[in-house]
Amino acid sequence: MIKKPAYLLVAWSVVMTLNGCATTTVSRVSTETAIDLSDRWNDTDSRLTAEEMVKEAVGRPWVDNFQRKNGREPAVIVGSVINKSHDHIPTQTFTKDLERELTNSGKVTFVASKEEREELREERSEQQLFSSEETAKGIGKEVGADYMLKGVINSFEEAVGGKKYKYFQVTLEMIDLEKNTKVWFGDKKIKKLMTRSRFGM
Repeated sequence: MIKKPAYLLVAWSVVMTLNGCATTTVSRVSTETAIDLSDRWNDTDSRLTAEEMVKEAVGRPWVDNFQRKNGREPAVIVGSVINKSHDHIPTQTFTKDLERELTNSGKVTFVASKEEREELREERSEQQLFSSEETAKGIGKEVGADYMLKGVINSFEEAVGGKKYKYFQVTLEMIDLEKNTKVWFGDKKIKKLMTRSRFGM
């Protein structure tokens, strides 16, 4: 049997002692609190980007121009947001953040998504068969969207030594569904710098 050097035994003992003393603590924090455990896209990026970009979009002239011409608020739907970044981004969460901000802005009429419309149409069809005439909701009375909000998320990253720099750019466009013209274009840039210690902590 090979005898291990004393310093290796001491080192192993220290490691085991530290592992044995390790504890895990979980604390509840406000959902508004920004928590960055890495340089990846997170829920704070999604929420703040949606808030800022929708506020900027509905504050532009296309909303007032539409209201003056048509006497009503423009009807908007959120289309696809394509993730072309390095990160795995749950784009459905981001589109829901956009939908929330558009709906709560009070500046536009928000139209249900394609998936939601299909479910609603099925419900209305069943109402024609099983609900009373007084309560059944009519078919062919949907509000058609005037504009679609579409977007893309790109990223760039660079690492040197113990530092890693990541840059996200979210680009959104509001498109007239009838004319295919773009009435608003905006982008949001997010920069993150992650620094690692020489011990990898």
